[in-house]
Amino acid sequence: MIAYISGKLTYKDPTAVIIETNGVGYFIKISLNTYGHIAAAESCKLLTVLNIKEDAHTLYGFFEAEEKRLFLLLTSISGVGPSIALMVLSSMQSVEIQTAIANDDIRTLQSVKGIGLKTAQRIILELKDKINKENLILVGAAGLTHNIVRAEALSALQTLGIEKKLAEKSVDTLLKENPSAKVEDLIRAALKAR
Repeated sequence: MIAYISGKLTYKDPTAVIIETNGVGYFIKISLNTYGHIAAAESCKLLTVLNIKEDAHTLYGFFEAEEKRLFLLLTSISGVGPSIALMVLSSMQSVEIQTAIANDDIRTLQSVKGIGLKTAQRIILELKDKINKENLILVGAAGLTHNIVRAEALSALQTLGIEKKLAEKSVDTLLKENPSAKVEDLIRAALKAR
């Protein structure tokens, strides 16, 4: 298996790149998230997954490890191939995908082209435990901190007697306004907003 490819970017667009290394150009399919990281670069290193079929060997590249892990989790589900997994990763950030799975948010997953009701339900059913067990490790440090802060704030607000849906709405709104907010700031602001 090819774990990663590093070299000069000789071609790039939002869906694919060619990385030249040692005189060989590797055509690699990428997500929009990865493209966002390398759009201005002349060279890069991409973590890769090699997908082998009877009629093609296709490389998929990822700038971040959590995006690669999420791709592997998605493609482990029956009915979700590499193209659909890449579409999901292009439509949302890793943290959004995992939050949707953890919160049984079928509608958000269905908003991705190629994901119907049954596929969205299957993704949630098969990945929810894995994502919850891993404590959203795939999200990366910033997203993980964000989720921990959100969970702690929601727990505290519910302990203080605020209805779950109301608490979630307040906390999510506050986190959109200030993604780096601390737990105590979120609790105070949510209580003042009531």
